[in-house]
Amino acid sequence: MESCNCIEPQWPADELLMKYQYISDFFIALAYFSIPLELIYFVKKSAVFPYRWVLVQFGAFIVLCGATHLINLWTFSMHSRTVAIVMTTSKVLTAVVSCATALMLVHIIPDLLSVKTRELFLKNKAAELDREMGLIRTQEETGRHVRMLTHEIRSTLDRHTILKTTLVELGRTLALEECALWMPTRTGLELQLSYTLRQQNPVGYTVPIQLPVISQVFTSNHAVKISPNCPVARLRPLAGKYMPGEVVAVRVPLLHLSNFQINDWPELSTKRYALMVLMLPSDSARQWHVHELELVEVVADQVAVALSHAAILEESMRARDLLMEQNIALDLARREAETAIRARNDFLAVMNHEMRTPMHAIIALSSLLQETELTPEQRLMVETILKSSNLLATLINDVLDLSRLEDGSLQLQLGTFNLHAVFKEVLNLIKPIASVKKLLVALNLAPDLPEYAVGDEKRLMQTLLNVVGNAVKFTKEGNISITAFVAKSESLRDSRAPEFFPMPSDSHFYLRVQVKDSGSGISPQDIPKSFTKFAQNQSIATRNSNGSGLGLAICKRFVNLMEGHIWIESEGLGKGCTAIFIVKLGIPESLNESKLSFMPKMSGPQTNFTGLKVVVMDDNGVSRSVTKGLLVHLGCDVMTVGSSEECLRVVSQEHKVVFMDVGLPGMDGYDLAIHIHQKFTRRHERPLIVALTGNTDKVTKENCMRVGMDGVILKPISLEKMRSVLLDLLEHRVLFEAI
Repeated sequence: MESCNCIEPQWPADELLMKYQYISDFFIALAYFSIPLELIYFVKKSAVFPYRWVLVQFGAFIVLCGATHLINLWTFSMHSRTVAIVMTTSKVLTAVVSCATALMLVHIIPDLLSVKTRELFLKNKAAELDREMGLIRTQEETGRHVRMLTHEIRSTLDRHTILKTTLVELGRTLALEECALWMPTRTGLELQLSYTLRQQNPVGYTVPIQLPVISQVFTSNHAVKISPNCPVARLRPLAGKYMPGEVVAVRVPLLHLSNFQINDWPELSTKRYALMVLMLPSDSARQWHVHELELVEVVADQVAVALSHAAILEESMRARDLLMEQNIALDLARREAETAIRARNDFLAVMNHEMRTPMHAIIALSSLLQETELTPEQRLMVETILKSSNLLATLINDVLDLSRLEDGSLQLQLGTFNLHAVFKEVLNLIKPIASVKKLLVALNLAPDLPEYAVGDEKRLMQTLLNVVGNAVKFTKEGNISITAFVAKSESLRDSRAPEFFPMPSDSHFYLRVQVKDSGSGISPQDIPKSFTKFAQNQSIATRNSNGSGLGLAICKRFVNLMEGHIWIESEGLGKGCTAIFIVKLGIPESLNESKLSFMPKMSGPQTNFTGLKVVVMDDNGVSRSVTKGLLVHLGCDVMTVGSSEECLRVVSQEHKVVFMDVGLPGMDGYDLAIHIHQKFTRRHERPLIVALTGNTDKVTKENCMRVGMDGVILKPISLEKMRSVLLDLLEHRVLFEAI
């Protein structure tokens, strides 16, 4: 048998087929190279594919396959050994990678088929997203409920409305079976059931605050789950068999108002809490969720804030009501005081007027009687009557002055006066009284003491007379010295009067007066009582003296008005006493004019007014007769009338002076003065119009000046005073006595 030659003879290369293979290998290589690029893009952009390393192997396999096809392009023609080696290496690597990829696919394909990786991954992502959305919805719902509840409880500042609204809104929001609020009692030892949602338990039930469950809640900042069987959780009556729902309790801080003060904030006490208890529906599997507990805690804080605002409002309203009551009481007391002051002033004014009228008769008639021939015994009796009358008149003036000083209606009448003359006049008035007791009175005026000053001459003289009069009154034997000088700046301040602040200036000076006596003295503990009205201390009372107890009290007030200070010094009983006062006086601008205006008048007892025609008009017959007696004794030609109409009818150009009372029925003294002015249009034809009155109020003086009167004279009037009045009137044609 012949052997067979099985080797197929080679076909010559077909140019067209070679060209098609060449082009196909090129596009196969291009495709293989582009696929890894797409896989790389996919891996980079995808976050869900779990087997990225498999894709890397696929990419390497495809690249190598593409490389073999690319190298084939050089094998269609004669090629070198290098090309053959490269081709062989590529195919070996391709084989290795291909086998590894095939084996790996055998391993992972069962996992991909059984687990469904992509679906599971997406489900996990979806579940996580659902949880996040649920949390967001829960937070939004919680926030909405909190805002609604906060708006409800803050829409009012009534404590009961706040608490009741809180329970209702919490019950509706959380679908609660019961909600209650336990408030501390006044003693702080118990909690009292104050508010409930369903009102199934009687309000007012109490439990001890020392219960462990209550202490547990009070010491925690969060809502605490408590046993449904504890005393504060028994919010439903036990009826039938049921499973109670879960119960939580949370503390509500209360405002402690004991620290509520003006200009300060109240403090939250760490020991005072209310207890809020919330119960879920019974016979249900529902449990408290975290967001519900957070809602309860937030609401408890909001209730605490609202209650603090309500407590502050209640306290402020109580303070306002108390303040209003106090203001009403103060206003009532002020009006009662004003009414009492008016009544006192009216009483004093009436009594002053009514007392001055009979005093006018007593003093005038006594002074007239003193001018007659009397036996020594009779003259002593008349002088005693005059002294007693003058003392009574002084008391009347003191009471009136004190009343004015206390209600602030008394004001100083400032003017330029002769200061030296004031001291000399006081000395002349005091000497006759001192001589009866055989006392030596000495006056020492410092060389640098100004002769003229600006101030209230009457009040200064009144102060001097009171102080010197006291020295004479309380001294049985010895001497009295009056010293006056300008106080130096270094001696003005006195530790006993810290409120006294002297201010040196070129326009004024401070006058210091010292009145020293050798009397029985005053014990140091009794010195402060000396300036108390209607008070005589024991050491003074033992000196067998009489007095009203008003002198020094009035002096102190006069000195205060003159921006000064008064005090008494004494080493004790039996060692004498020194009264010292300092007052502020002005310095006149022109001393020459002051000296001219204070030239001494030449007058004396021998002066008479013979032929001077005078009209006396007074509705009081006694006062009218007394005044007429004084004027007749001075030589005047007097006509008396009892009414304003009669006075207007009889007054003529021959009359030089008209003395009239102002408080008259019908046409009063003011209207009469106006009619006299109308009757006598020329000033030189009109008589001088002088009010002779017992009214000491400033209104009387102002009204007299308003209607054109020429003077005001206060009752009572002695013979010497009437003589002085007529002299001043005829010389100056005006005389307004200080009131």
